[in-house]
Amino acid sequence: MSRRFEEIDWQQTPLGEISLRRRLEPALLVDVYEVKLGEEFLMSSLFTVAEEELARLGLAAVAGEGLDVVVGGLGLGYTAVTALEDQRVRTVTVVEALGPVISWHERQLLPDTAALTLDPRTTLLEGDFFALARAGGGFGAAPELLHAVLLDIDHTPHHVLHPSHADLYTREGLEGLAARLHPGGVFALWSDDPPEDSFTALLAEVFATAAAHDVTFANPLTGGTSSNTVYVATTAPSAA
Repeated sequence: MSRRFEEIDWQQTPLGEISLRRRLEPALLVDVYEVKLGEEFLMSSLFTVAEEELARLGLAAVAGEGLDVVVGGLGLGYTAVTALEDQRVRTVTVVEALGPVISWHERQLLPDTAALTLDPRTTLLEGDFFALARAGGGFGAAPELLHAVLLDIDHTPHHVLHPSHADLYTREGLEGLAARLHPGGVFALWSDDPPEDSFTALLAEVFATAAAHDVTFANPLTGGTSSNTVYVATTAPSAA
């Protein structure tokens, strides 16, 4: 049986101290991997349904083959790994601002998503997703036009990890992101809050379609359910 608690890694970053911890969840007798930024819990391997649904719902809205996908935020890797399960996907470029998070995956410290770095379709890019989106110069070696952008970095469009992220969730920021997509391309966003009509309406002003999906999942700690939101917006399809 695993030790009850282990701090696997701890490093200083520009956003503060980040740590990867493993603990034995006594109620379930399973290993749980958690990420903390300072004293704030960012993510847990107990709750991955919405991260996976971000990829599934986003890619379900895209037609065609040979899809080029950018994932904003690596985290524990569940969104990227789920995207790779779609056999239509040609490339997945994961943009992660924090080098230590990339190193966890390169060192295979997370058993559930160890396949991520073994898949030749994957590129892990250390960089600021928001700065790259703002600059308009592309996401590393990813193609200039993308079929999907899947974003899971901030808590919600209004509760951001850093003030520099906020402009993406404005009309101007979303228009810039939409310009990076093929016709019929998708922008999908994870949020910790219930669906916000005002943000869905803003997406609808910029994109051809916009929807907010309430993703409900079992919470083994409470015995009840919890939920997150996945917003999915698509650009207009090609007229041809």
